[in-house]
Amino acid sequence: MFKKLFGFLFGGSKSESAASTGRGSLAELESFVDYVVKSLVDNPEEVKLSTVETSEGATIQIRCNKEDIGKIVGKRGKTIMAIRSLVSGAAGRQRKRVSVDVMD
Repeated sequence: MFKKLFGFLFGGSKSESAASTGRGSLAELESFVDYVVKSLVDNPEEVKLSTVETSEGATIQIRCNKEDIGKIVGKRGKTIMAIRSLVSGAAGRQRKRVSVDVMD
């Protein structure tokens, strides 16, 4: 999974990446966010992800237990900013706009 993300970020070969499949890259990004978020929280079974696509791009929405929101956001928002940066960078390589939101 991380190998594919690094391929997106640093220009992996087209045969290894999901660039040729179109929708695959969004699914890979959602899978990456799911893995990272579930690794951070105390109640990973309560983490739910949904993707909303608009004409401007896609938004990956994270819903979880209220007590776990702080773990995802991190001190001064540094954790969620890092997740957003990785997702945005990987999506930018595919010429897409993807954002990540933590829902209440």
